[in-house]
Amino acid sequence: MGNIAIFLYSIVFLSVSCTAIYRVGVDEDVFLRCLSRQSARPGDILQNVYTRNSSKYISVLESASQNPRWFNETDERPYLIVVPVEETDVWTVVSCSKVHQIQIRVKSGGHDYEGLSVRSEYPFVMIDLSNLNSISVNLTEETVWVQAGATLGQLYYEIANKSKTHAVPAGLCKGLGLGGHVSGGGLGTLMRKYGLAADNAIDARFMDVDGYFYDRNAMGEDTFWALRGGGGASFGVVLAWKLKLVRVPEQVTVFNFRRRLDLGNLRLLHKWQKTAYKLPEDLFIRVLIQKVGDGRGNASIVQVTYNGMFLGPAAGLVQLLREKFPEFGLETEDCFRAPAGNGNCTSMPCIMKECYQVSWIQSAVFFSGGKTDQPVETLLSKFKNTRFFNKGTSDFLEAPIPDQGWKMIRQMFLSEDSPIMIIDPLGGRMDKIPEYVIPFPHRKGNLFNIQYLINWSGDNSAQVAEKHLAFKRSLHEKMTPYVAKWPRTAYFNYKDLDLGRNDYHCNYTVAKVWGEKYFKGNFEKLAKIKAGIDPLNFFRSELSIPVLK
Repeated sequence: MGNIAIFLYSIVFLSVSCTAIYRVGVDEDVFLRCLSRQSARPGDILQNVYTRNSSKYISVLESASQNPRWFNETDERPYLIVVPVEETDVWTVVSCSKVHQIQIRVKSGGHDYEGLSVRSEYPFVMIDLSNLNSISVNLTEETVWVQAGATLGQLYYEIANKSKTHAVPAGLCKGLGLGGHVSGGGLGTLMRKYGLAADNAIDARFMDVDGYFYDRNAMGEDTFWALRGGGGASFGVVLAWKLKLVRVPEQVTVFNFRRRLDLGNLRLLHKWQKTAYKLPEDLFIRVLIQKVGDGRGNASIVQVTYNGMFLGPAAGLVQLLREKFPEFGLETEDCFRAPAGNGNCTSMPCIMKECYQVSWIQSAVFFSGGKTDQPVETLLSKFKNTRFFNKGTSDFLEAPIPDQGWKMIRQMFLSEDSPIMIIDPLGGRMDKIPEYVIPFPHRKGNLFNIQYLINWSGDNSAQVAEKHLAFKRSLHEKMTPYVAKWPRTAYFNYKDLDLGRNDYHCNYTVAKVWGEKYFKGNFEKLAKIKAGIDPLNFFRSELSIPVLK
């Protein structure tokens, strides 16, 4: 049966197109029988398969996607959803998808801004890895094996259960899936000290298109290189990562300092732009730009929040800020009392200053949107998002934004409902790693990463959605003079189809337009590796790496 399947697959995909020719009306019963026949657990695997006729199908799909923007587009939903409980189940699904000429999409956390793991124009099977979430911490060798379906919150919680002085450099959102996060790079609060999540990946468990399972030694260094930041779903299925644990102090200090975006006084913002990427590696200060109101119907303001963490106790942070940013006016006692500000919010920003000395795991709660006195178990909670919609994109800055740029940003923000810009400083360890070491190339010379987010809720009609999407595109266009150029670059984990997408044939020349924005000169190497590991281009999507022979 296996040889016949491979033969049929080869005939169908000789053209190596991105879409190829799909059988639109594959009978569900036929596909389910294939799963049962191919599986080593024929009676069990079907218990975790959901067809469009299943009573739980919609609930499972809603839980899988963290952005419900596409729920109106029912024709883009999965042909069926499989939620494996064993890694071998993944091969069963891939094998049957090859035989029946159906795409697959692999979902770990479901936070893809374009929803490419949960939707497609063509018939596809979604493999939801959320049940593959085991975590094994080894303090002796200071490593952790984590399956791709585990979330960052689960990983941080398990590490903290074993040690108060170890962590993994990775993102802030507790619901992010490890599989996709590490495969795209993995920015986070520890990156200036230790680099990206992908920089700290030292092994992986990976399945290729033929169902072979590999570790780093077996797959070879080229394939392992591609998986660490090149988008693992283009090459096969990343089932687990082995990550280095890094040392953190027992106590760290987190903080927010809020100001208006005042065009008459941009000195503090300019100082931050010229300083944040050069600060000591123990200090991370990012900026959040938001439109906020007081809840009383008064005019909204554009607020700047200096949000960050110091790897050490409050006294050390205070000493450092007195030297670098005395404008914040931080004293040690501020970190052990209620936040300073206007509790009644009669003027804005309502809370000007807040600071907390906490354990590292409590800092993870803080950065995921919680309060530092909440139990760390909140990192394990899951949120089903059915009402809040968003669109994101990104840029890198090689120079500070000048006055006219901030004036434009303020004007644009006041015209939209809930826009956000998150500007993360790079520098530190990020400058010391050459851009070719992993596919993520945005190293020395890049001062900041910008994440743009547009949010709306309630009404997701085509007219309303297009209004918000048009704002995002306009803001992105108006930022052109101020961001990295030749090419204008972007971060792969903040996917944006407006920056380009594959054509019907997955043509390399076409893909290069978007590929070099995310990967610069590393894109060609990724495409050559793709040709070796998946030459018939089974693992593909609108933003998959093409085959270059």
